[in-house]
Amino acid sequence: MSVIIPAYNAMPELTKCVTSVMEQTLGLDEIEIIAVDDGSTDGTGSELDRLAGTCSSLRVIHRPNSGGAGTPRNTGLDVACGDYVFFLDSDDYLGPDALRRMVAMADENRTDVVLGKMVSVGGRAVPTAVFSHNQPRTDIFSSAAYRTLGCWKLFRRSLIERLGLRFPPYRNCEDKPFTAAAYLNADGISVVADYDCYYSRNRQNGNNLTLTAADLVHRMDGTRLCFETVARYLEPGPRRDRIMRRHVEWELCGPLRALLPRESEQRAREHFYPQFRDWARTYVSDGVFQLIAPPDRLIVHLLRADRFEDLMTVARNAKADAQRGTIVDKGRVYWSHPFFRDPAKAVPDACFDTTDRLPVHLELAEAAWTADGDVLRLRGHARIESLGPLQSTTTLILRPSGFRHPDIRVPATVDTAPPHGDGAAAGFTVDVDLGTVDAGAPLGSGRWDFYLDVRAQGVSRTVRLRQTGTDTDGRRAAPPRREMSTGSRNGHEPTTARPFFSPHGNLHLDIRRTEPEPACLVTGIAWDTLAPATLVVSGRLADGNAARRPEPVALRAEEDAGSVREVPLLYAPHDSRTFTARMPVGDLPPGRWTLTLRTDDPKSPVPVPTPKGLSGTRWCRAARLGRPYYAKPLAGSPKRPLVLRVAPVRLAAALRRRLG
Repeated sequence: MSVIIPAYNAMPELTKCVTSVMEQTLGLDEIEIIAVDDGSTDGTGSELDRLAGTCSSLRVIHRPNSGGAGTPRNTGLDVACGDYVFFLDSDDYLGPDALRRMVAMADENRTDVVLGKMVSVGGRAVPTAVFSHNQPRTDIFSSAAYRTLGCWKLFRRSLIERLGLRFPPYRNCEDKPFTAAAYLNADGISVVADYDCYYSRNRQNGNNLTLTAADLVHRMDGTRLCFETVARYLEPGPRRDRIMRRHVEWELCGPLRALLPRESEQRAREHFYPQFRDWARTYVSDGVFQLIAPPDRLIVHLLRADRFEDLMTVARNAKADAQRGTIVDKGRVYWSHPFFRDPAKAVPDACFDTTDRLPVHLELAEAAWTADGDVLRLRGHARIESLGPLQSTTTLILRPSGFRHPDIRVPATVDTAPPHGDGAAAGFTVDVDLGTVDAGAPLGSGRWDFYLDVRAQGVSRTVRLRQTGTDTDGRRAAPPRREMSTGSRNGHEPTTARPFFSPHGNLHLDIRRTEPEPACLVTGIAWDTLAPATLVVSGRLADGNAARRPEPVALRAEEDAGSVREVPLLYAPHDSRTFTARMPVGDLPPGRWTLTLRTDDPKSPVPVPTPKGLSGTRWCRAARLGRPYYAKPLAGSPKRPLVLRVAPVRLAAALRRRLG
């Protein structure tokens, strides 16, 4: 693999950066280090040459100063030979096992991009959301990977070359379009979160490019290219909206709010404002507009409406206005901004509507079965931030997962006693009678998810019902499985209810039809050691079976076309519950044969399960000039009957396999 290090006046941090690569557990025989000195004047070049004299894997390239990190990275890419490329900034360094772990993750999961956990050194900001847990294979739509567009990642070089990716020659935001294009075309993304891979730090002299090139003038070209990259690779629709949202929030609204007021009035109006307005009109679809927060909606609206003076007023007062409270009106919550419902401003209410973004504080304190029947009792506390106490109209919602069924609502009992302390959550209790919850009928089979429709001051917010606490083993404890007797009592099939918590703490309920216990248990399946064409099946009757299900009487083999062969079960004389059957597979005609244990009731056969490790067998049939035949089990599972394929050995094919 290739590690590319662009370096400009990078002393003294450079030495630790390079040596952290030289000391990787992956081994220098697997790594080429390409360090590009971008016209340094502080001894960076001579230090790289010194280090190269101690390490044959380090290649140093000296070039004139380009003014940014993109051009020296491109210089390194042009000569890189590794299957993977990792970009390492000269002021940062790697954990000793970082590259080995990232390469292994890419190899094992065949992914094109790998993110290694980043660590802050000296307070420099690093992304955290994407590194909450290892993700062997994911994408930008089901993870937080797109929140980090820095290029400090492992890339499969074939992806870079297929796309013809290179860094634009900008001083800031040059890596975002590069990483965005790689993300949008990657065959899978991996995340290494259980090891500190990348240590990010500020330079002692404070000349990091992110600090010295932070003005709008250094950002605009890179921002434009970000929008163009997303539009190039994603068709309009919800998927593009989700990705474009990131750039609208971080590259458009954020810099406009923070940096535009620093510019002169003329430069802001004539140079930057037209570009921001063009992006808002071109790339902020109605779908993106609904996804962004009210302060960003207000900025986008003013840009679209070509209201420069109002936009500057909003940008200059952004910090103070962010502290303003909310107004509740007709079940909606609005940001109390000075422009809200000001007739002179005529800004739509949608620019201030924060209802769907209000935080809901919810804690599930108890989930347990009651002593009297199939009732699951849920207790907890909930509140909507900045609103009053819970209303009695708060309800639990049972929502089907993966199948069609209307939501089921169960009223909650809300604690009428005032909560202690400002902002304290009110208590609620919900009793879910699984035997009658669905309009008097039992809850149907399938997985059900739990939500709570939290209501306060006429405002409704629906959130997942989740538990934040854990048991003594660090795992979330859920009530045990329960057989639902109400099903059989009401004329429905008996079912089993299994509540469980997901790894994120969300409560689910799995309802499954209760499988009747089999009449017998198969304890052994093997080929006879003395007669390899005979299959021996042994077993015993289930405890207490006598009055429950018909007992098996024969081992049955049925061919796909309908032919049937049976052999009787032989019960042991000293143990009337143990049986053995010997099926002469060598006498079966070629075909696919399914094995079951036949009972006196033809509707209640007992499947012979597919055992793990059962190999095939061969024999010769004298009646067919000694031609060899074989029988082998086909792929199956313990819940499906064993299927044997019986067929003659294809001699030519067998000979080719034997000869290699």
